Amino acid sequence: MTGLQGVSNLGNGNLGIGGLKPRTGNPIDFSNEPLAPGEQKNASFRDLLLGSIQEVNTMQQNADVAVETMLTGGDIGTAEVLTAIQKADVAFKLMMQVRNKLVAAFQEIQNIRV
Repeated sequence: MTGLQGVSNLGNGNLGIGGLKPRTGNPIDFSNEPLAPGEQKNASFRDLLLGSIQEVNTMQQNADVAVETMLTGGDIGTAEVLTAIQKADVAFKLMMQVRNKLVAAFQEIQNIRV
């Protein structure tokens, strides 16, 4: 495999890279399908946050598997490994920024005098 051919289905929650599958985790459904009148989604903020953390963890595990496969002589290209690492790094940095914003908002709420 050459180039980015091994990076498959990046936009639909399938995080397989070069035929490798994530060790753990379930893909998250971020579909924006319209709801029927009176229908509610049962996803809470907690579920969204935990799912996002799980997805970042899965990306990091995929990057680890890709590096391990490349170092052991597996059939994976350097570009695919670097893409997996970059994807995991950007996702982790984004998660840390969201965490920092949530902590700052929580501290600001705590400082409100009632």
